[in-house]
Amino acid sequence: MPGRKFTIALTPGSIGVKVDQKKAIELAHYFGFESVEAYARDLAPLSDAELKDLREEMQAKHVAWAMAGLPVDFRRDEERFREGIKELPAACQTLQRAGVTRLATWLSPMHESLTYLQNFKQTANRLREIAAVAHDHGLRFGLEYVGTKSLRMRQTYQFVHTMAETKELIAEIGKPNVGFVLDTWHWWTADETAADVLTLTNKDIISCDLNDAPKDIPKEQQQDNNRELPVATGVIDVKPFLEALLKIGYDGPIRAEPFNKALNDMEDEDACATVSEAMRQAFALVA
Repeated sequence: MPGRKFTIALTPGSIGVKVDQKKAIELAHYFGFESVEAYARDLAPLSDAELKDLREEMQAKHVAWAMAGLPVDFRRDEERFREGIKELPAACQTLQRAGVTRLATWLSPMHESLTYLQNFKQTANRLREIAAVAHDHGLRFGLEYVGTKSLRMRQTYQFVHTMAETKELIAEIGKPNVGFVLDTWHWWTADETAADVLTLTNKDIISCDLNDAPKDIPKEQQQDNNRELPVATGVIDVKPFLEALLKIGYDGPIRAEPFNKALNDMEDEDACATVSEAMRQAFALVA
């Protein structure tokens, strides 16, 4: 099996750490993360020379860019979407200047008033606009499907919540820079296997998340905002997932996103140390 190309990524907000870009890079370096989330809002004020210095500092610390979060709310009303899309070119230009190449967001698996087909058409049209702007600035754009059954049953209409459905949505969007954000939690709750991951290529995957699940809770009753760090319980078998990523040569970031209260209550440094150790234990399964 080929060697590992993917990186241990620090995305501070997903582990309850609230810091600016400079501090995020410092924490990533100190605790052995190999990539770090990019914050367009913090990078925007920097000159080209300052961004060059920042990239050189990151290179010296062996910390690469992971991805940036999409700053556009495309899931709700048209006015909110239009407000966000107006600001997107400037944000993407900032990310491009900083050398960031990956942009990511998530898909709501439900809607209060739109049927599946209505939501599919609206979402594809909106994401097509976003993808076009991202493409103009050299950014690949990842979509994360949400498989949690207890979440998608909360509203009237269900929406995309599997890899197969997300493939259909990506095909409808029809832009070459659109791909997946894969999360072991949603992969598991969608009853998918390593064979599903192996249907993808490195080019198809923008970012990945590793999570585990609490013990003694049936899969259909698991709550999306109450997860565990990778390999904490073994409920989600992460080894075949990582083996599949190795086999297809995935070379992007992998983060933890456990939405875990105990982790969120830790001091920033303790949280980073705990997550770094959990990720290394997970990666050691396929070392």
